[in-house]
Amino acid sequence: MTTNELKHLKETEDKVEFKEAKKQYAYNRSRNSVLGYVVALANEGGGKLIFGVKENKNTPHEIVGSLAWKGQEGKLEQDIYRDIKVRVTTEELFEGENRILVIHVPSRPVGKTLKFEDVPLMRVGEELLPMSDEQIYKILQEQEPDFSAKVCKGLSLSDLDEQAIKKMKESYALKQNNPAFIQLSTEQALTDLHLLKGGKLNYAALILLAKKEVIQEKLPQSRTIWEFRNSEAQIYHDTRIVIEDPLFIGVDKIWRLINQPNLNRKHPVQSGAYIFDLFDFNEEVIREAILNAIAHRDYTITSEVVIKQYPNKISIINPGGFPKGVTTENILTVSSTPRSRLMTEVLEKTGLVERSGQGVDKIYAITLMEGKAAPDYSRSDMLQVELVLKTEISNKAFHVFINQYQSGEREPKLGVEQVITLYLIYTQNFNHLNDGIVEGLLATGLIVEHDGDYKLSNEFERIEREIEKAERSETIDFSQLLEIESTILKLIIQDNYITRKELSEQLEIAQSTVQVYLKNLEKNGYIKRKGKTRGSHWVVLVDYKG
Repeated sequence: MTTNELKHLKETEDKVEFKEAKKQYAYNRSRNSVLGYVVALANEGGGKLIFGVKENKNTPHEIVGSLAWKGQEGKLEQDIYRDIKVRVTTEELFEGENRILVIHVPSRPVGKTLKFEDVPLMRVGEELLPMSDEQIYKILQEQEPDFSAKVCKGLSLSDLDEQAIKKMKESYALKQNNPAFIQLSTEQALTDLHLLKGGKLNYAALILLAKKEVIQEKLPQSRTIWEFRNSEAQIYHDTRIVIEDPLFIGVDKIWRLINQPNLNRKHPVQSGAYIFDLFDFNEEVIREAILNAIAHRDYTITSEVVIKQYPNKISIINPGGFPKGVTTENILTVSSTPRSRLMTEVLEKTGLVERSGQGVDKIYAITLMEGKAAPDYSRSDMLQVELVLKTEISNKAFHVFINQYQSGEREPKLGVEQVITLYLIYTQNFNHLNDGIVEGLLATGLIVEHDGDYKLSNEFERIEREIEKAERSETIDFSQLLEIESTILKLIIQDNYITRKELSEQLEIAQSTVQVYLKNLEKNGYIKRKGKTRGSHWVVLVDYKG
């Protein structure tokens, strides 16, 4: 914006509020303050609060200059977000030596009002007044329009990526058990999936299937940014990649970035004869989380989906708060309507995401089954959703308990709701239990009644004791796994007849832990065991230059 454009803005039509504020302007002392006007402008659908301009009845307005928050613009943005959870941006303009401060205020979420001191405000002439009951009711009745179903002007069949279309057809044919779908013409396939109506393509077609350069031109905010940092304390990233491909291609690229061997480490978990490999990031969970972020984001906000990966966690942030009616407290229990309903339907029909409303359940269930901390949405607000997934396997016993049951012969197998219920009982959170699910789990013997509530069975306690005992005697850092395996290979090459006991002594780790590494090396085809008696030994099967 230029100063000349600013001078000709009109307060009502252009949703701006001019203040002279030559020296300063009250932050939150009364309604007529920065916070009050930010709330009111957001309730109008967004606008601009401008300091350093004297409003005239007829344009142009007079620029008088302002010192308000000079040098503290960033702190002002942070304070506003801290107090009312609105992410404003500030801009400085100059006419000669006269400084103008523009605070850009985003719109409130659909169906929600913003409040100052528990009062939703609106501008009425020169005053800020409580919003009328009629206006509040009108806002609460709002429904978010399906952005993905809107016609994308100028988008043609020639703008679509052939590889993305091929992937879409193959995915639909597999999910729907309909191999004939692959043979349909592109036009017919798009029509069947409602991506083409009346000869016009919509934004769902653009996001899912368009060529990279077309997406850049028509909807640049639909790109996804992936960043890696070696430490949470780092401000700047070590690596940053921008993914601008159509979603049917882009989601695979994103997963390959996250799944790089040095960034997605493998961890063996052992309890007795049970040995299982877990990774920092589970592919099913990550894909579901990414696709949810892309499908449920608000495309009217000109920000991208951002994925921040660290050695100990991953954060997935999408613009726009939760859909109407969803909060961090009810995210597992409430049924919501996705913002981009058409695009979500296509993703469901092609098997890329779970049925609407079940994706978050799946993310929770798999994460908890792996013994990791519950998915964390606590940093979400009205303008963005942030999902944090931790890598640490903090509840190994819970993981072994669930997976021994699932991999055994006992029936029925556990579904998403059963796993989440077991976790609630494990963490003694009895407030939201479903009686029918609890009754079914009692019948399986996985839980028992205890002190008027429930607890996991004695089998869980046995597994817990076994793992605790093993960890007390074996303090192995599994991030050193490759180094230890390399050492074992060297020792076997030096002496094919070396015993497990001798390996244990040389490596200074327990024999049971040595056995875990030997089994892993054997499973991956590096060594082979010869003989079945105490005199058995291992043979290296590959040329090793470690």
